[in-house]
Amino acid sequence: MFREIVRPSLTVFVALTVLCGVVYPLLVTGAAQIAFHDKAEGSFIVDKDGKAVGSTLIGQPFTEAKYFWERPSATLPSPYNASASSGSNLGPTNPALVDSVRARVEAVKATSTDKEKPVPIDLVTASASGLDPHISLAAAEYQVARVAKARSMTEEAVMQAVARHTLDRTFGLLGEPCVNVLELNLDLETSSH
Repeated sequence: MFREIVRPSLTVFVALTVLCGVVYPLLVTGAAQIAFHDKAEGSFIVDKDGKAVGSTLIGQPFTEAKYFWERPSATLPSPYNASASSGSNLGPTNPALVDSVRARVEAVKATSTDKEKPVPIDLVTASASGLDPHISLAAAEYQVARVAKARSMTEEAVMQAVARHTLDRTFGLLGEPCVNVLELNLDLETSSH
């Protein structure tokens, strides 16, 4: 009985463990390192001193008026916590979601120079991962006046920075143009000094 049932089961278990737990992960990691080295290493942005200041793949909390703000993050216990990637899991009819979006709209409008201008949706709603480092072009344009005023720059100069960091649609047709907020804010930091 042992040889007929247990031994083949253990053999399959060990073989699948080695195949799925060692061989496959090594192959996928190796392929990622070769094909997408920057992304596989975390896409870190390094400052002039060689210190990592962030990743182009994970958002960061910017709250000062001189910075472009990212999408809100739903990760807990702190925003943009990569180890707790998730959305809020609140449905569109949940009163808590409605209340939080209303509060965010009012907070964003309070910083705007044009109180009648509609707030882009991605400035008041979290992404599914809670880590999204990008905002729409409309969300970036909405913030230009505030950032320009806080940095004592012209709106045209800030808009040029936005244009430098605008990513086109994938393959020219998928998604919408977007802006990487960390890269844009770092550009503004170096250009305004």
